[in-house]
Amino acid sequence: MLKISNVDFLNLEREFTDEELLVRDSVRRFVQERFLPYVEDHYNDHTFPLKIIPEMGQLGLLGCNLEGYGCTKLSAVAYGLMQQELEAGDAGLRSACSVQSSLVMYAIHTFGNEAQKRMWLPQMATGEAIGCFGLTEPDYGSNPTGMRARAEETANGYKLNGTKVWITNGTVADVAVVWAKLNGEIRGFLVERGTPGFSATEIRRKLSFQASVTAELNFAGCEIPGENILPESRGVKSPLSCLMQARFGVAWGAIGSASACYNEAVQYTKDRLQFHNQPLASHQLVQAKLADMLTGITRAQWLTLQVSRLKDCGELRHQHVSMIKMNNTEMSLDCARKARAMLGGNGISSEYPVMRHMCNSETTVTYEGTTDIHKLTLGRDITGISAF
Repeated sequence: MLKISNVDFLNLEREFTDEELLVRDSVRRFVQERFLPYVEDHYNDHTFPLKIIPEMGQLGLLGCNLEGYGCTKLSAVAYGLMQQELEAGDAGLRSACSVQSSLVMYAIHTFGNEAQKRMWLPQMATGEAIGCFGLTEPDYGSNPTGMRARAEETANGYKLNGTKVWITNGTVADVAVVWAKLNGEIRGFLVERGTPGFSATEIRRKLSFQASVTAELNFAGCEIPGENILPESRGVKSPLSCLMQARFGVAWGAIGSASACYNEAVQYTKDRLQFHNQPLASHQLVQAKLADMLTGITRAQWLTLQVSRLKDCGELRHQHVSMIKMNNTEMSLDCARKARAMLGGNGISSEYPVMRHMCNSETTVTYEGTTDIHKLTLGRDITGISAF
Protein backbone atom coordinates (compact mmCIF):
# COMPACT_ATOMS: atom_id res chain seq x y z
CA MET A 1 0.00 0.00 0.00
CA LEU A 2 1.58 3.27 -1.15
CA LYS A 3 1.50 6.03 1.44
CA ILE A 4 -0.44 9.13 0.38
CA SER A 5 1.96 12.01 -0.22
CA ASN A 6 2.02 15.50 -1.68
CA VAL A 7 2.34 16.34 -5.33
CA ASP A 8 3.51 19.95 -5.11
CA PHE A 9 5.85 21.01 -7.91
CA LEU A 10 5.29 24.78 -7.61
CA ASN A 11 5.19 25.12 -3.81
CA LEU A 12 1.43 25.40 -3.68
CA GLU A 13 1.55 24.65 0.04
CA ARG A 14 2.70 28.22 0.69
CA GLU A 15 -0.76 29.40 -0.36
CA PHE A 16 -2.62 27.43 2.32
CA THR A 17 -3.45 28.66 5.81
CA ASP A 18 -2.48 26.69 8.90
CA GLU A 19 -6.11 25.59 9.30
CA GLU A 20 -6.28 24.39 5.70
CA LEU A 21 -3.07 22.39 6.10
CA LEU A 22 -4.35 20.91 9.36
CA VAL A 23 -7.56 19.78 7.65
CA ARG A 24 -5.65 18.26 4.73
CA ASP A 25 -3.19 16.40 6.91
CA SER A 26 -5.86 15.14 9.32
CA VAL A 27 -8.00 13.76 6.51
CA ARG A 28 -4.95 12.27 4.79
CA ARG A 29 -4.03 10.43 7.98
CA PHE A 30 -7.62 9.25 8.41
CA VAL A 31 -7.78 7.88 4.85
CA GLN A 32 -4.39 6.22 5.21
CA GLU A 33 -5.25 4.49 8.47
CA ARG A 34 -9.01 3.87 8.34
CA PHE A 35 -9.78 3.34 4.64
CA LEU A 36 -6.88 2.35 2.42
CA PRO A 37 -6.18 -0.97 4.19
CA TYR A 38 -9.72 -2.13 3.33
CA VAL A 39 -10.62 -0.44 0.05
CA GLU A 40 -9.36 -3.22 -2.24
CA ASP A 41 -11.67 -5.78 -0.64
CA HIS A 42 -14.63 -3.41 -0.65
CA TYR A 43 -14.06 -2.55 -4.31
CA ASN A 44 -13.82 -6.19 -5.31
CA ASP A 45 -16.88 -7.09 -3.23
CA HIS A 46 -18.96 -4.13 -4.47
CA THR A 47 -19.47 -2.88 -0.92
CA PHE A 48 -18.99 0.35 0.98
CA PRO A 49 -17.77 0.50 4.61
CA LEU A 50 -20.79 2.20 6.17
CA LYS A 51 -19.11 2.37 9.57
CA ILE A 52 -16.76 5.00 8.19
CA ILE A 53 -19.58 7.56 7.84
CA PRO A 54 -19.96 8.16 11.61
CA GLU A 55 -16.17 8.30 11.80
CA MET A 56 -16.20 11.11 9.23
CA GLY A 57 -18.86 12.77 11.36
CA GLN A 58 -16.64 12.55 14.43
CA LEU A 59 -13.87 14.29 12.48
CA GLY A 60 -16.26 17.07 11.51
CA LEU A 61 -16.13 16.29 7.79
CA LEU A 62 -19.87 16.04 7.18
CA GLY A 63 -21.52 19.38 6.47
CA CYS A 64 -18.30 21.33 7.00
CA ASN A 65 -19.29 23.46 4.01
CA LEU A 66 -22.25 24.77 6.08
CA GLU A 67 -22.71 26.86 9.19
CA GLY A 68 -24.80 26.10 12.26
CA TYR A 69 -26.93 23.08 13.21
CA GLY A 70 -23.88 21.12 14.33
CA CYS A 71 -21.80 22.13 11.30
CA THR A 72 -18.54 24.07 11.51
CA LYS A 73 -18.03 25.92 8.26
CA LEU A 74 -14.57 25.64 6.76
CA SER A 75 -13.07 27.73 3.98
CA ALA A 76 -13.74 26.54 0.45
CA VAL A 77 -10.06 25.62 0.16
CA ALA A 78 -10.13 23.52 3.35
CA TYR A 79 -13.29 21.78 2.16
CA GLY A 80 -11.67 21.16 -1.22
CA LEU A 81 -8.50 19.74 0.30
CA MET A 82 -10.67 17.41 2.35
CA GLN A 83 -12.36 16.15 -0.84
CA GLN A 84 -8.96 15.77 -2.49
CA GLU A 85 -7.68 13.53 0.27
CA LEU A 86 -10.85 11.44 0.40
CA GLU A 87 -10.63 10.71 -3.32
CA ALA A 88 -6.94 9.90 -3.07
CA GLY A 89 -8.40 6.95 -1.19
CA ASP A 90 -11.30 6.31 -3.57
CA ALA A 91 -13.97 8.29 -5.39
CA GLY A 92 -16.61 6.23 -3.60
CA LEU A 93 -15.44 7.60 -0.25
CA ARG A 94 -15.40 11.16 -1.50
CA SER A 95 -18.81 10.72 -3.12
CA ALA A 96 -20.42 9.44 0.08
CA CYS A 97 -19.19 12.53 1.92
CA SER A 98 -19.96 14.92 -0.92
CA VAL A 99 -23.53 13.70 -1.42
CA GLN A 100 -24.19 13.97 2.29
CA SER A 101 -22.70 17.46 2.59
CA SER A 102 -22.93 19.29 -0.73
CA LEU A 103 -26.19 17.84 -2.01
CA VAL A 104 -28.47 16.68 0.80
CA MET A 105 -27.40 18.86 3.73
CA TYR A 106 -26.89 21.86 1.47
CA ALA A 107 -30.39 21.42 0.02
CA ILE A 108 -31.99 21.26 3.47
CA HIS A 109 -29.86 24.13 4.76
CA THR A 110 -30.66 26.35 1.76
CA PHE A 111 -34.25 25.45 0.90
CA GLY A 112 -35.64 23.92 4.08
CA ASN A 113 -37.56 25.51 6.93
CA GLU A 114 -36.32 25.76 10.50
CA ALA A 115 -38.02 22.56 11.63
CA GLN A 116 -36.48 20.56 8.77
CA LYS A 117 -33.03 21.98 9.48
CA ARG A 118 -33.23 21.19 13.19
CA MET A 119 -34.50 17.69 12.54
CA TRP A 120 -32.01 16.56 9.94
CA LEU A 121 -28.82 18.63 9.89
CA PRO A 122 -27.42 17.85 13.37
CA GLN A 123 -27.83 14.08 12.98
CA MET A 124 -26.47 14.18 9.44
CA ALA A 125 -23.44 16.15 10.65
CA THR A 126 -22.58 13.33 13.05
CA GLY A 127 -23.30 10.60 10.51
CA GLU A 128 -26.15 9.27 12.63
CA ALA A 129 -28.42 9.83 9.63
CA ILE A 130 -27.50 9.35 5.96
CA GLY A 131 -29.04 11.17 3.01
CA CYS A 132 -29.32 10.73 -0.74
CA PHE A 133 -30.20 13.11 -3.57
CA GLY A 134 -32.72 12.08 -6.22
CA LEU A 135 -32.51 14.14 -9.40
CA THR A 136 -31.26 12.00 -12.32
CA GLU A 137 -33.84 9.85 -14.10
CA PRO A 138 -33.53 6.98 -16.61
CA ASP A 139 -34.21 9.30 -19.54
CA TYR A 140 -33.09 12.64 -18.11
CA GLY A 141 -29.53 13.32 -16.97
CA SER A 142 -28.07 16.39 -18.61
CA ASN A 143 -31.58 17.79 -19.11
CA PRO A 144 -33.22 17.73 -15.66
CA THR A 145 -36.01 20.07 -16.77
CA GLY A 146 -37.49 17.15 -18.70
CA MET A 147 -37.94 15.02 -15.60
CA ARG A 148 -41.02 12.85 -15.42
CA ALA A 149 -41.25 12.55 -11.63
CA ARG A 150 -44.49 14.18 -10.53
CA ALA A 151 -45.92 15.38 -7.25
CA GLU A 152 -49.57 16.14 -6.71
CA GLU A 153 -51.26 17.70 -3.74
CA THR A 154 -53.50 15.53 -1.60
CA ALA A 155 -55.69 16.22 1.41
CA ASN A 156 -52.80 15.35 3.74
CA GLY A 157 -49.75 16.44 1.76
CA TYR A 158 -48.27 15.19 -1.51
CA LYS A 159 -48.20 12.04 -3.61
CA LEU A 160 -45.02 11.25 -5.57
CA ASN A 161 -44.66 9.09 -8.66
CA GLY A 162 -41.49 8.52 -10.67
CA THR A 163 -38.06 6.91 -10.84
CA LYS A 164 -34.56 8.18 -10.04
CA VAL A 165 -31.32 6.39 -11.00
CA TRP A 166 -27.61 6.43 -10.18
CA ILE A 167 -28.35 7.61 -6.66
CA THR A 168 -25.37 7.42 -4.30
CA ASN A 169 -26.31 6.17 -0.79
CA GLY A 170 -29.78 5.34 -2.11
CA THR A 171 -30.38 2.03 -0.31
CA VAL A 172 -28.80 3.11 2.98
CA ALA A 173 -30.25 6.62 3.25
CA ASP A 174 -32.55 7.61 6.08
CA VAL A 175 -33.92 10.47 3.99
CA ALA A 176 -33.96 11.28 0.29
CA VAL A 177 -34.08 14.77 -1.17
CA VAL A 178 -36.26 14.11 -4.21
CA TRP A 179 -36.93 16.54 -7.03
CA ALA A 180 -40.28 16.35 -8.84
CA LYS A 181 -42.61 18.61 -10.76
CA LEU A 182 -45.52 20.04 -8.81
CA ASN A 183 -47.98 21.89 -11.06
CA GLY A 184 -45.23 22.09 -13.69
CA GLU A 185 -42.60 23.54 -11.34
CA ILE A 186 -39.60 21.59 -9.98
CA ARG A 187 -39.76 21.36 -6.19
CA GLY A 188 -37.78 19.48 -3.56
CA PHE A 189 -39.28 16.95 -1.15
CA LEU A 190 -37.98 15.01 1.83
CA VAL A 191 -38.88 11.32 1.65
CA GLU A 192 -37.99 9.23 4.66
CA ARG A 193 -36.95 5.60 4.54
CA GLY A 194 -39.88 3.25 5.02
CA THR A 195 -42.47 5.61 3.55
CA PRO A 196 -45.12 3.47 1.81
CA GLY A 197 -44.72 3.64 -1.96
CA PHE A 198 -40.98 4.37 -1.75
CA SER A 199 -38.47 1.65 -2.60
CA ALA A 200 -34.74 1.62 -3.33
CA THR A 201 -32.88 -1.08 -5.27
CA GLU A 202 -29.10 -1.28 -5.38
CA ILE A 203 -27.46 -1.16 -8.81
CA ARG A 204 -24.89 -3.96 -8.69
CA ARG A 205 -23.73 -4.45 -12.28
CA LYS A 206 -21.18 -1.63 -12.26
CA LEU A 207 -17.62 -1.56 -13.58
CA SER A 208 -16.91 1.75 -11.85
CA PHE A 209 -17.57 3.14 -8.37
CA GLN A 210 -17.69 -0.42 -7.07
CA ALA A 211 -16.85 0.69 -3.51
CA SER A 212 -19.94 2.89 -3.47
CA VAL A 213 -23.63 2.35 -2.84
CA THR A 214 -25.57 3.23 -6.01
CA ALA A 215 -29.33 2.77 -6.31
CA GLU A 216 -32.51 3.23 -8.25
CA LEU A 217 -35.31 4.96 -6.34
CA ASN A 218 -38.93 4.27 -7.18
CA PHE A 219 -41.98 6.23 -6.06
CA ALA A 220 -45.38 4.67 -6.70
CA GLY A 221 -48.17 6.62 -5.09
CA CYS A 222 -45.72 7.60 -2.35
CA GLU A 223 -47.59 9.81 0.10
CA ILE A 224 -45.62 12.25 2.23
CA PRO A 225 -46.87 14.86 4.70
CA GLY A 226 -47.23 18.46 3.62
CA GLU A 227 -44.41 19.59 5.90
CA ASN A 228 -41.93 17.50 3.88
CA ILE A 229 -41.75 19.89 0.95
CA LEU A 230 -38.66 22.12 0.90
CA PRO A 231 -40.52 25.45 0.98
CA GLU A 232 -37.80 27.61 -0.59
CA SER A 233 -37.14 25.28 -3.54
CA ARG A 234 -38.40 26.80 -6.78
CA GLY A 235 -37.54 25.67 -10.30
CA VAL A 236 -34.53 23.93 -11.78
CA LYS A 237 -32.13 26.49 -10.30
CA SER A 238 -32.66 24.93 -6.88
CA PRO A 239 -31.21 21.47 -7.63
CA LEU A 240 -28.61 23.01 -9.95
CA SER A 241 -27.32 25.19 -7.12
CA CYS A 242 -26.81 22.01 -5.10
CA LEU A 243 -24.99 20.41 -8.02
CA MET A 244 -22.64 23.38 -8.27
CA GLN A 245 -21.55 22.73 -4.68
CA ALA A 246 -21.00 19.05 -5.44
CA ARG A 247 -19.11 19.74 -8.68
CA PHE A 248 -16.72 21.92 -6.73
CA GLY A 249 -15.88 18.91 -4.55
CA VAL A 250 -15.60 16.62 -7.58
CA ALA A 251 -13.00 18.97 -9.09
CA TRP A 252 -10.87 18.85 -5.95
CA GLY A 253 -11.35 15.10 -5.64
CA ALA A 254 -10.03 14.56 -9.15
CA ILE A 255 -6.71 16.07 -8.08
CA GLY A 256 -6.50 13.48 -5.31
CA SER A 257 -7.18 10.61 -7.68
CA ALA A 258 -4.64 11.87 -10.21
CA SER A 259 -2.02 12.39 -7.50
CA ALA A 260 -2.51 8.84 -6.21
CA CYS A 261 -1.95 7.46 -9.72
CA TYR A 262 1.08 9.70 -10.31
CA ASN A 263 2.74 8.69 -7.04
CA GLU A 264 2.13 5.01 -7.77
CA ALA A 265 3.57 5.36 -11.28
CA VAL A 266 6.70 7.16 -10.05
CA GLN A 267 7.40 4.58 -7.36
CA TYR A 268 6.64 1.60 -9.59
CA THR A 269 8.78 2.72 -12.52
CA LYS A 270 11.71 3.47 -10.23
CA ASP A 271 11.48 0.04 -8.59
CA ARG A 272 10.72 -2.09 -11.65
CA LEU A 273 13.84 -3.19 -13.54
CA GLN A 274 13.63 -3.92 -17.27
CA PHE A 275 16.00 -4.05 -20.29
CA HIS A 276 19.61 -4.44 -19.16
CA ASN A 277 18.54 -4.31 -15.51
CA GLN A 278 17.61 -0.63 -15.73
CA PRO A 279 14.58 0.92 -13.97
CA LEU A 280 11.62 1.69 -16.17
CA ALA A 281 11.90 5.29 -15.00
CA SER A 282 15.18 5.62 -16.90
CA HIS A 283 13.41 5.43 -20.26
CA GLN A 284 12.38 8.49 -22.22
CA LEU A 285 8.78 7.43 -22.93
CA VAL A 286 8.16 6.80 -19.24
CA GLN A 287 9.63 10.14 -18.22
CA ALA A 288 7.55 11.91 -20.86
CA LYS A 289 4.38 10.39 -19.40
CA LEU A 290 5.37 11.39 -15.88
CA ALA A 291 6.11 14.94 -17.03
CA ASP A 292 2.68 15.19 -18.65
CA MET A 293 1.00 13.87 -15.51
CA LEU A 294 2.83 16.29 -13.20
CA THR A 295 2.04 19.24 -15.46
CA GLY A 296 -1.63 18.34 -15.62
CA ILE A 297 -1.91 17.95 -11.85
CA THR A 298 -0.07 21.21 -11.22
CA ARG A 299 -2.27 23.13 -13.67
CA ALA A 300 -5.38 21.73 -12.00
CA GLN A 301 -4.12 22.59 -8.52
CA TRP A 302 -3.57 26.27 -9.25
CA LEU A 303 -6.73 26.64 -11.31
CA THR A 304 -8.80 25.05 -8.56
CA LEU A 305 -7.15 27.07 -5.80
CA GLN A 306 -8.05 30.32 -7.56
CA VAL A 307 -11.67 29.23 -8.05
CA SER A 308 -11.79 28.29 -4.37
CA ARG A 309 -10.56 31.71 -3.31
CA LEU A 310 -13.24 33.29 -5.51
CA LYS A 311 -15.80 31.09 -3.74
CA ASP A 312 -14.55 32.22 -0.34
CA CYS A 313 -14.85 35.90 -1.24
CA GLY A 314 -18.29 35.55 -2.84
CA GLU A 315 -17.18 36.04 -6.45
CA LEU A 316 -17.79 32.51 -7.70
CA ARG A 317 -19.76 31.95 -10.91
CA HIS A 318 -21.08 28.57 -11.97
CA GLN A 319 -18.98 28.83 -15.14
CA HIS A 320 -15.86 28.81 -12.94
CA VAL A 321 -16.95 25.50 -11.46
CA SER A 322 -17.72 24.13 -14.92
CA MET A 323 -14.15 24.88 -15.95
CA ILE A 324 -12.47 23.10 -13.05
CA LYS A 325 -14.86 20.15 -13.11
CA MET A 326 -14.28 19.67 -16.83
CA ASN A 327 -10.51 20.20 -16.69
CA ASN A 328 -9.76 18.22 -13.57
CA THR A 329 -11.80 15.11 -14.28
CA GLU A 330 -10.39 14.85 -17.80
CA MET A 331 -6.89 15.32 -16.39
CA SER A 332 -7.48 12.69 -13.73
CA LEU A 333 -8.68 10.12 -16.27
CA ASP A 334 -5.65 10.83 -18.46
CA CYS A 335 -3.27 10.38 -15.51
CA ALA A 336 -4.93 7.12 -14.53
CA ARG A 337 -4.67 5.76 -18.06
CA LYS A 338 -0.99 6.71 -18.30
CA ALA A 339 -0.26 5.15 -14.92
CA ARG A 340 -2.08 1.96 -15.85
CA ALA A 341 0.04 1.66 -18.99
CA MET A 342 3.27 2.22 -17.07
CA LEU A 343 2.41 -0.55 -14.63
CA GLY A 344 1.99 -2.99 -17.52
CA GLY A 345 0.16 -6.18 -16.55
CA ASN A 346 0.19 -5.14 -12.89
CA GLY A 347 -1.83 -2.11 -13.90
CA ILE A 348 -4.99 -4.20 -14.08
CA SER A 349 -4.46 -5.82 -10.68
CA SER A 350 -6.51 -4.55 -7.74
CA GLU A 351 -3.33 -4.88 -5.68
CA TYR A 352 -2.44 -1.51 -7.21
CA PRO A 353 -4.87 1.45 -7.10
CA VAL A 354 -4.54 2.78 -10.64
CA MET A 355 -7.15 0.60 -12.42
CA ARG A 356 -9.62 1.35 -9.63
CA HIS A 357 -8.98 5.09 -10.00
CA MET A 358 -9.15 4.79 -13.79
CA CYS A 359 -12.55 3.09 -13.70
CA ASN A 360 -13.83 5.63 -11.17
CA SER A 361 -12.58 8.48 -13.35
CA GLU A 362 -14.67 7.19 -16.23
CA THR A 363 -17.65 8.04 -14.03
CA THR A 364 -16.45 11.39 -12.72
CA VAL A 365 -16.12 12.77 -16.25
CA THR A 366 -19.79 11.89 -16.71
CA TYR A 367 -21.69 12.61 -13.52
CA GLU A 368 -22.39 16.04 -12.02
CA GLY A 369 -22.51 17.31 -15.60
CA THR A 370 -20.67 15.66 -18.47
CA THR A 371 -17.50 17.13 -19.89
CA ASP A 372 -19.35 18.09 -23.08
CA ILE A 373 -22.08 19.94 -21.18
CA HIS A 374 -19.51 21.91 -19.19
CA LYS A 375 -17.70 22.83 -22.39
CA LEU A 376 -20.99 24.09 -23.83
CA THR A 377 -21.63 26.02 -20.62
CA LEU A 378 -18.32 27.80 -21.10
CA GLY A 379 -19.06 28.26 -24.81
CA ARG A 380 -22.34 29.96 -23.97
CA ASP A 381 -20.54 32.24 -21.53
CA ILE A 382 -17.92 33.12 -24.13
CA THR A 383 -20.27 33.78 -27.04
CA GLY A 384 -23.57 34.61 -25.41
CA ILE A 385 -25.16 31.92 -27.59
CA SER A 386 -26.57 28.70 -26.17
CA ALA A 387 -25.70 25.56 -28.14
CA PHE A 388 -28.02 23.34 -26.07
